[in-house]
Amino acid sequence: MIIAVDGPTASGKGTIAKALAAHFGLPHLDTGLLYRAVGRQVSLNGGNPDDAEDALAATGFADSLLDDPQLRDEETGGLASRVSVHQAVRQALFERQRAFATQDGGAILDGRDIGTVIAPEAEAKLFITASVEARAQRRFVEMRERGAGVTLLEIQDDLRRRDERDRNRAVAPLIPAENAMVIDTSALGKDEAIAAAIEAVTEAVS
Repeated sequence: MIIAVDGPTASGKGTIAKALAAHFGLPHLDTGLLYRAVGRQVSLNGGNPDDAEDALAATGFADSLLDDPQLRDEETGGLASRVSVHQAVRQALFERQRAFATQDGGAILDGRDIGTVIAPEAEAKLFITASVEARAQRRFVEMRERGAGVTLLEIQDDLRRRDERDRNRAVAPLIPAENAMVIDTSALGKDEAIAAAIEAVTEAVS
């Protein structure tokens, strides 16, 4: 069984995907980390994330980079959004994601184009969304706990910019798959969102 969990930044899709993986006993891949690693590698290389050649060169990052705590930073998230617009980058990471999705026994992947591009044959497709205000508040709390000096307004502005890039890019834009179940988590607590997702997946595969 393949479960695709898509949605914008800070919508709760990662938390939901991990909970689904535990509930259904499936391996989980946060595909956003791959793009964050590319963005981080571009920075380490001294390159330009908006340059297709620099971004493509960074797809050869070492696996150890996936453990770099800086991948979770807001700055790296912005770099990931910028490198993800390049077709060559998406193609370079496609096979890696595809292999994970099609492994024996199934898998859960979360990202922005899992149900539309990576695994369109997924038995269950979820699109997790939330208002910019709700998402910014969650990310603000998370960043504050890490000691990051960012304001709520800065996070809101950053999320809006990322949404604009992700939804309007020519390649694999952020849109719900045709048969995806949309879950708005704006007014849901963590446990409520997870319960709604489990119910949706159970219904889809029954």
